[in-house]
Amino acid sequence: MAAKTSTHGHDLSGFATLSSLKVPRTTRTLGRMIAIAIPLLLVLLFAVKWVQTAPGRGDVIALNPEDRVQQVTALVPGRVEKWFVVDGQLVKQGDPIARIIDNDPDLLTRLAAEREQVVAQIEAAQQAMATARLDVNRSSQLYAEGLAARRDYEATQIKVAELNAKLAEARAKLSKVDIALNRQSAQLVRAPRDGRILSLNTAAGATLISAGDLLATIAPERQQRVVELLVDGRDAALVRKGQAVRLNFEGWPAIQFSGWPSVAQGMFDGRVLTIDPSAQPNGLFRVLVEPMPGKPAWPNDNYVRLGSKVRGWIQMETVTIAYELWRQLNDFPLEFPTPVDAGPRKGNGLKALSDKEETKGKNDAKGGAYGSGSYGEEEDAK
Repeated sequence: MAAKTSTHGHDLSGFATLSSLKVPRTTRTLGRMIAIAIPLLLVLLFAVKWVQTAPGRGDVIALNPEDRVQQVTALVPGRVEKWFVVDGQLVKQGDPIARIIDNDPDLLTRLAAEREQVVAQIEAAQQAMATARLDVNRSSQLYAEGLAARRDYEATQIKVAELNAKLAEARAKLSKVDIALNRQSAQLVRAPRDGRILSLNTAAGATLISAGDLLATIAPERQQRVVELLVDGRDAALVRKGQAVRLNFEGWPAIQFSGWPSVAQGMFDGRVLTIDPSAQPNGLFRVLVEPMPGKPAWPNDNYVRLGSKVRGWIQMETVTIAYELWRQLNDFPLEFPTPVDAGPRKGNGLKALSDKEETKGKNDAKGGAYGSGSYGEEEDAK
């Protein structure tokens, strides 16, 4: 019987078990797939680009401080007599919110009577002043003619000075009464601007309140929205004004691919407006993001209200996937940005740094050569 040989011409007659084995079709198929996948994977790692991003979380806020939620406080002490609004009600600027009354219900009447009394005192003092000045003039003429003593002339001058002091005291008292009346006229608390009543401090109606106590909270209806992102300090150093940002608003369906912005769905565009120079108490840096001009507008106020949660990805440099994997495995920072316009950019920060070091080394070498030459000439001269 002829000895069995393999397809490659090897004699397997001495290996009966091995000669009976056959490579399964699945294994051969898997081997071919691996042989094809490895080159494709290498091409993917070193040829396909990836946009680095600095992630952050935050809220939707109003850019103008006057457009943010405001607290309406009491301007005078007392208690709330009547509320003119309810929770959720729309108000216009100047609309009454609450009326505050003093603990003494007759305070305004007594202040008005006191003011009338002070005004009468001022009028009497002014009349007495006019008479005293006539006496001074009369005494001056008599003293000049030798018909009055100097003492009488000086007494009339002293009386004028005393009346001046009383008149000034009465006017100061009138000012105090007017201030008290003006403060009590602020018993009617009004809305500082157009908006919606968020909440009322109804407990203030049953207890005594002081000036500055919270009465109501109002949220303006119209505002310019921006996103407040909190970014890690290691990434904040590389963020620049005008950089592109991709935003995912809470409750808005979206599919995000941070490295491939063109593939993401349901995302909205923004750009960096400002970066805080100092960190927040939690160690993160605040970045304000405004809508990107020329891009689709952010969702309507009915869907994205003030205080809504947001996730954002600030787009940084463009690198290869292999470089990005290597960076994340080593926990290195993002690629140093190049000084160009905002948006995804090709990362060549390391190359720029190496070129700078190379130029510096050449300059140092030239400086050393010049220095050594001059030193040799000086030695020869000596």
